[in-house]
Amino acid sequence: MAPRANWKGFLRLSLVTCPVALFPATSESEKISFNQLNRQTGHRIKYLKVDADTGDEVANDDIVKGYELEKGQYIEVTKEELEEIALESTRTIKIDEFVEKSDIDPRYLIRPYYLRPDGKVGHDAFAVIRETIKEMNKVAIGRVVLTNREHIIALEPLEKGLVGTLLRYPYEVRNEDEYFDEIQNVKVTKDMLDLARHIVNQKAGRFEPDKFEDQYETALIDLINQKRAGKPITPKERPRGENVVDLMEALRRSVGGASAESKAPKKSAKKPRKAAAGQKELLMPISGKKQAKEATKKPAAKPQRKSA
Repeated sequence: MAPRANWKGFLRLSLVTCPVALFPATSESEKISFNQLNRQTGHRIKYLKVDADTGDEVANDDIVKGYELEKGQYIEVTKEELEEIALESTRTIKIDEFVEKSDIDPRYLIRPYYLRPDGKVGHDAFAVIRETIKEMNKVAIGRVVLTNREHIIALEPLEKGLVGTLLRYPYEVRNEDEYFDEIQNVKVTKDMLDLARHIVNQKAGRFEPDKFEDQYETALIDLINQKRAGKPITPKERPRGENVVDLMEALRRSVGGASAESKAPKKSAKKPRKAAAGQKELLMPISGKKQAKEATKKPAAKPQRKSA
């Protein structure tokens, strides 16, 4: 079942308009998450909204937004006042220009969304806009209001739909000079570069996301399974970084190591999941009635990642 749309409105290229819906293209819900507990009772921690001065709990209807002018002085802004400044991008993604993808600095990228026609009408207009972007081999730039903020959005074709990536504004990107000024100007010799290039060529490949496993997530699953089984938790030795004394020798040894890795038989890549199965199937079943009840169900698809 597809997730609910984060936004619905219209996509417009000049006089061509169609109704569209915007859906999140990524998800964090499959990852292991923790609740905060009271160590003494084992009960969950509950957060309350309270008055900072009186300590009294405040109902949601009595909470308003306020901008702090100076310490303890606020300008109150109501929901109705915010709605009055609604921009065109609140309901319409208007394509303002087309740019080269290489022109977009990666630091400006926030998160991707899927864009598709909303309903049974407008598919022809949507196809015209999609195919125009594809034919021109450009990225379409527009604006959209999400979570009460206007964002720049970059639109690209993906199969039958569009991918829209939210972009930051310049004031949101920090200047690199503040961090890079203290980096020393080091002259790298040709021999060092030749060895480094050799390492890169030995490790060259194509980016295939299915080859990568979230090792921390797997470690969390193992930890939870071990604790549920009552097994002792043995701390693993932490990897230690070593200071490089002889850079040329380190590069030469790296070339040999990379060569050995390239000759080693490669593990077959795991097949991607057909659907996000979540983490529950990877954890040990709870003994008792629930386990017996689940035994009557059809066997679940075999998970990719191991469980204890």
